Amino acid sequence: MPQSYLDEPPQSATLTPYDREHMTLYLRLLDAATDGAPWEEAVSVLFGLDPRREPERAKRVHDSHLARARWMSESGYRLLLR
Repeated sequence: MPQSYLDEPPQSATLTPYDREHMTLYLRLLDAATDGAPWEEAVSVLFGLDPRREPERAKRVHDSHLARARWMSESGYRLLLR
């Protein structure tokens, strides 16, 4: 069963408790994107959402978390080293 999540992760220039709690989710999203998995499949597997029932919400959840995951991989990870 997917862990609990917000529809959009908190936006911050620093790591948030949410980021730390969802690190595995972020990594799985990055893997899915790198592997070319359809976003519909990723949001279904990782968030337990049905993109056919809630297409706008599912897309927003996926895209906002993927954007945060990319931020973590590009610069946010440096904050883990402190």
